[in-house]
Amino acid sequence: MEVSLHRLKLLRELRYRGTVTAVADALHYSASAVSQQLSQLEREAQTPLFQKHGRRIMLTEAGRVLADHSEQILDAVESAGNAIESLRDGSAASLTAGVWASVASGLLPTGLALLAERSPGIAVQTTELEPEAGSDAVRDGSLDLSFVIDYSNYAMPQIRTLQWRPIAVEQMSVAARAGTFGTEPIELAELAGLPWILADARSHFGRAVRLACREAGFDPDVHHTAGEQSTALALAAAGLGVTLVSDLGAMTLPDGIEVTPLAGHFHRNLSIAYRARDADRASVHAFIEAMIDGAAAVGLTVPG
Repeated sequence: MEVSLHRLKLLRELRYRGTVTAVADALHYSASAVSQQLSQLEREAQTPLFQKHGRRIMLTEAGRVLADHSEQILDAVESAGNAIESLRDGSAASLTAGVWASVASGLLPTGLALLAERSPGIAVQTTELEPEAGSDAVRDGSLDLSFVIDYSNYAMPQIRTLQWRPIAVEQMSVAARAGTFGTEPIELAELAGLPWILADARSHFGRAVRLACREAGFDPDVHHTAGEQSTALALAAAGLGVTLVSDLGAMTLPDGIEVTPLAGHFHRNLSIAYRARDADRASVHAFIEAMIDGAAAVGLTVPG
């Protein structure tokens, strides 16, 4: 049986993501293109790999067997590439990394400048995504590594095949219209009863802040739901409510806003996730070390 590595990757994605539409969205294809490729894979395998279940397609036993082997095959191909890279001491390599807005604007330029100075042969391509999506993108091979976050009261689920390297600890602050609170640390409980600007409760940030507020004895009165931090900060600067912002987010503030330190222990941990099998890749280590030093250079608290 001869099958395409590309189609095996689509099969692996289907097992992880569950639907053709989710696979198409993750890999930036049309759903029809993914369906055509999976149909071609079935013809190559000369046995039914899928069965319809309502509007979804499910893997048959043969499909599950091939998906298991596809994981091993794709891992072997990647391991071969890593072995060749190691012969060059990682001096010439390409990496794909997941970031989000505050990392891209506050840390990435400094970190990449350090990496270019130390290892000019390492080329990095970045993709902006939601913080919640980073680990999955690394696990399924869409990215080599990704920035990820854990809140002190709400940890991200760990994935067996991944390792995390801590980069920085970010303190949380209150963002409000200038002149509202001043510069002395404020307790979260003092924000009870005020209008809030907050991300949706389904987001990692939105859930973590709501949990912190409940631990402080209140539920935030959310007047404006804003997924983009820049939107939340603009609304706060206009006096339409308060929100929380991390150290990285506080590096780019609109006019008319004031940041007040939040008292207590609510913070978030910034890390980089990468596949365990890439633990010995020199390029991965070079990227991580450059980001740790970059975090220190921009004023973040670096673990250890």
